Amino acid sequence: MKRFLLSLAAGLALTATAAAPSLAQSTLEKIKARGNIICGTSEGVPGFSLQDKNGIWVGFDTDVCRALAAAIFNDPNKASYLSLSSKNRLVALQAGEIDVLARTTTWSLGRDIGQGVSFTTVNYYDGQGFIVRKKLGVNTVKDLNGASVCVAQGTTTELNLADYGRTHGIKFETVAFGTLEDTVQAYEAGRCDAYTTDLSALAGTRGRLKDPDEHVLLQEVISKEPLGPWVRKNDPAWFDLVRWTVIATINAEELGVTQANVEELAKTSQNPEVRRMLGAEGKFGESLGLTNDWVVRIVKAVGNYGESFDRHFGPKSSNPLPRGVNKLWTQGGLQYGPPIR
Repeated sequence: MKRFLLSLAAGLALTATAAAPSLAQSTLEKIKARGNIICGTSEGVPGFSLQDKNGIWVGFDTDVCRALAAAIFNDPNKASYLSLSSKNRLVALQAGEIDVLARTTTWSLGRDIGQGVSFTTVNYYDGQGFIVRKKLGVNTVKDLNGASVCVAQGTTTELNLADYGRTHGIKFETVAFGTLEDTVQAYEAGRCDAYTTDLSALAGTRGRLKDPDEHVLLQEVISKEPLGPWVRKNDPAWFDLVRWTVIATINAEELGVTQANVEELAKTSQNPEVRRMLGAEGKFGESLGLTNDWVVRIVKAVGNYGESFDRHFGPKSSNPLPRGVNKLWTQGGLQYGPPIR
């Protein structure tokens, strides 16, 4: 019996050893070997991720991918994008089709613990709202009692709508569609009285309708929608790298580090926080599997958090949005970057 147990243990050890190579390569190692990062993105959400006239993906979420590519390769263009619907975005991440999901996807408990994926950090605080036609004379969500509402399948939006109806005694006729494009087209075609999703997305959608002035955004917010990048579970090093890439842009804004001055500050700043962040002191980049000037690379490529926000949502952008709660904590907002030290 003892000999059998020893033989079994040896066999298990050999099996584990044989399996080790397939498990040993981390996400970062795979990305470096491949030569680019694969990012899951939306089907087209103005301001967040949308293809321009040349077919290039641009937006606030796309900047996360560009920042990661800059940190890893010193080249923000070494990122490719896979457009994903709400229904298959997390499945694609779990299956390994993408390295990171940088797409408007809400952080929730069920997603964080039950789908083999992990939320990294919030890069945009949002909330769910409604858009309706002016001619309906609707002023509040309660006026939509009995109305049909367009919604995309596989989203927290669908669940929030049901919860809000139950809580406030409002009956909605939910009309769900498989893709964002189908949902918007159905609303514009008059198949629903209203359309509901994140307020930031609604603002962009309104601007793309044939006659934006015929539609109005209701002023009520019915949910919390913390948005940010997602990764697969069981690779804590990659989780840390993605999380701290976003945090680095927030800290850069707070410390006054911009695209215009980052290289100079990396050489001349005497502020210990800036020096640690930009790699003049410590080896924080190396601890992430990067070079110590990783934040310099990021800010050169996409700017700090505020610069990225202003580029895609500022008053001169095609999708202007108030910064609101996404201001820095020093300005009364919720954006707060833990220290690099």
